[in-house]
Amino acid sequence: MNLSYNCQTSKKNKIESMKKILLFVAFCFIYSNINAQQIIFSDSVQISLITCAPGQEVYAKFGHTGLRVNDLSNGLDVVFNYGIFSFNTENFYFKFIKGETDYLLGVQLTSDFLTEYKLRNSMVWEQILNLSLSEKRKIINDLLINYEPQNRVYRYNFIFDNCATRPRDKIISGLDGQIQYSKHLNIITYRQWVGRYVGEDTWLKFGIDLIFGMDADKNCKPFQSMFLPEILMAEFQNSNVVQADTTNTKRLVASNNILVQASVKSTKESSIQNQPLFFTLLLLFFGIIISFIEIKRHKYFKLFDSILLIVTGFIGIVAFYLMFISIHPMVKNNLNLLWLNPLNLIAAILIWIKGQKKLLNIYMIISLAFILIILIVTAFSLQFLNLAFIPLIILLLLRYTMWIFDYNKKFIHRNIYSSHK
Repeated sequence: MNLSYNCQTSKKNKIESMKKILLFVAFCFIYSNINAQQIIFSDSVQISLITCAPGQEVYAKFGHTGLRVNDLSNGLDVVFNYGIFSFNTENFYFKFIKGETDYLLGVQLTSDFLTEYKLRNSMVWEQILNLSLSEKRKIINDLLINYEPQNRVYRYNFIFDNCATRPRDKIISGLDGQIQYSKHLNIITYRQWVGRYVGEDTWLKFGIDLIFGMDADKNCKPFQSMFLPEILMAEFQNSNVVQADTTNTKRLVASNNILVQASVKSTKESSIQNQPLFFTLLLLFFGIIISFIEIKRHKYFKLFDSILLIVTGFIGIVAFYLMFISIHPMVKNNLNLLWLNPLNLIAAILIWIKGQKKLLNIYMIISLAFILIILIVTAFSLQFLNLAFIPLIILLLLRYTMWIFDYNKKFIHRNIYSSHK
């Protein structure tokens, strides 16, 4: 009985949703080629900035933003969503790594949009904007033009062109005046902003810091920090609008609502064993033990260094590819390549070839010099190094030194023996 009722109710809801979507599509079709002054809305139409709290999935870690257009008199209540993408896109992951991910503007019924966040238990806030009717028309018309098939796809950029910056820019361009932002005393870097959302000692932050270069350590100004939905919400909440040709000001946000109230979630702290720093310290400790055994037994463990060089070389290839091939803005000028040298893959093979020890010795000396440079870079704060990187860098420093010492010790012994003969 209940199941039948639920199914019927669900079907009715779907039919109602389809009717509303078709109504909106017809609305877009009728008005898409008409300028803002010709579009007639009721005086009660509202435009709101919708902010969704971060989720657990990697793609949801930073939250989300939408623009709500609510005109109850015309039966329209929709969200313009710039965060639509598809994993089914051909070569999606390759394009994503290369920075050629295309997102598109979608339109959803507000009720459907909110359902996803109810299901994942994420807060959703609404800021109803304090706009004149002409400003509302201007913004809505801009959104309708942007929703036309030839305009709705855009090249996504995590920092400079994303689901938060697009609504921000639409609102700003529609205002009859300029926004006055609140004053800021503490300005932090792009990398630090990202760290606040993904955690400082997490594997996600570890991976991000591996591929982020020097540009990520530039100060992120308040306007630029609005690539993060929650920061955009906070900035708008505290902002005024200086109206055009006057000295009059008005609050940008007229009122606030909570559209989805999340229940309190118990946060589980990650165990120390699952943290990158613990893992790299353990690896360094293991490397020190191996080095100690080598000194005692006068025996070199090729396998350990070979694996170490293969892993760092492979990561170096990824970092190199991103730095020179990808169009992501924060992966350029990556000084991590000084210790994540892609040529380590070749060195890992040369270890096993007897006739190449002299060449490998030269390579180890150069690599040792690179390690010293990265330590100097860290001292002068030219690029931030994740704390979990330090044990790995020390381990490489130790193993390069052990190789050079072992090779030159044998070389000296051979020369002394030859001279005595």
